[in-house]
Amino acid sequence: QVQLVESGGGLVQAGGSLRLSCAASGGTFIDYAMGWFRQGPGKEREFVATISWRGSNTYYADSVKGRFTISRDNAKNTVTLQMNSLKPEDTAVYFCAAGPATLRNAHEYGYWGQGTQVTVSS
Repeated sequence: QVQLVESGGGLVQAGGSLRLSCAASGGTFIDYAMGWFRQGPGKEREFVATISWRGSNTYYADSVKGRFTISRDNAKNTVTLQMNSLKPEDTAVYFCAAGPATLRNAHEYGYWGQGTQVTVSS
């Protein structure tokens, strides 16, 4: 059973940066690909980024490509989402998730954190 805890959300002005972290415990971290998803007000949960267990493969949603970077530290059991050039449309609750592979479908991920709020003001 994997427990995930996100941190690092907050309020930032458009054009600014935030760094989200997700700490994993209770399982074997390298057994899982990790993903970040987000859910904006009145919207469905959507894929943001995913990274393979070794960290060698990363994939991004088109809406964040070139602005966000996902990385992981297997020694510390953490995954990070560096978010630059933030836009008001990035406002959402951001969730990290653990799953069997670098997939874009939220339903494929078996473990989820509680989420952290990111608000980008214009």
